[in-house]
Amino acid sequence: MKEEIWIEKYRPFKLDDVVGQSETVERLRSYIQTRNLPHLLFSGPPGVGKTATAVSIARELFADSWQENFTELNASDERGIDIVRTKIKNFAKTSPIGGADFKIIFLDEADALTSDAQSALRRTMERYTNNCRFILSCNYSSKIIEPIQSRCAVYRFRPLSDEAVAERVRLVAESEGLDIADDGVDAIKYVAQGDMRKAINGLQAAALIADTIHKDAIYKITATARPEQVRELIETALSGNFTAAREHLDSFLLEQGLSGEDVVGQIYRAMFELDIPERKMVELVDVIAEVDFRLTEGANERIQLESLLAHFALSGTE
Repeated sequence: MKEEIWIEKYRPFKLDDVVGQSETVERLRSYIQTRNLPHLLFSGPPGVGKTATAVSIARELFADSWQENFTELNASDERGIDIVRTKIKNFAKTSPIGGADFKIIFLDEADALTSDAQSALRRTMERYTNNCRFILSCNYSSKIIEPIQSRCAVYRFRPLSDEAVAERVRLVAESEGLDIADDGVDAIKYVAQGDMRKAINGLQAAALIADTIHKDAIYKITATARPEQVRELIETALSGNFTAAREHLDSFLLEQGLSGEDVVGQIYRAMFELDIPERKMVELVDVIAEVDFRLTEGANERIQLESLLAHFALSGTE
């Protein structure tokens, strides 16, 4: 049998299976009970259950005919006005199948649509509202134009709690016959940062290289530095020992294969676990933000990271 991708194998198929979003799921369940649905806007970070929730709603509303009455489009693939004028409009104007009162169009990553496409989508939502309901999913609701937001019931999905991630990871490990240590679960929680896809992908990747999964396998396979290593890097830099801190940085970039954005993100997370005076913390976070922006804009990774360490070293010697 061909090996399945676990994020698809264990994807929720009904609302009760969606973890970590109990309040949102409870409110959405009332739509299933009344067999009616407004336009919906799901906002939140990746891997927290937005797509799974949309598919679960369609499955529970339409039962066996859900695939005929539900279509999923990814707006990041086709961002222009043509996707609204052709694919969306063609699906919206056809009648529901199997006695359903309406069809559902799920538009994933809707914040990638251009403003013109969003304006056209608004008109389509108005014209076909008796025949079709829209579920829009986005990472940033601020990128969705106000006329669309006002036509939707907005649901905000939060990052999953460590407890929710740990519970699902242990369930998947048990189903796959894996032995996962407590430190392995802790490592997955650290790596995932509330993203269930990242957690389960990390677990599947680690399962290929070890029978018993410990933290070292998780950090290695996900190209993540161990938290204690990051703290040591920061403390070394703050002590004023720039050369030693630079050697730690070499280990992250050359031996462990981390990207500059990964290093900056982990430094930022570790900062708040250290006993750093408030004023110095404010100054350093400001520098971290500047370096992160420069890396995003394409600046030289090595120079920016060493510049960050230099700021830490100078700050520590003041």
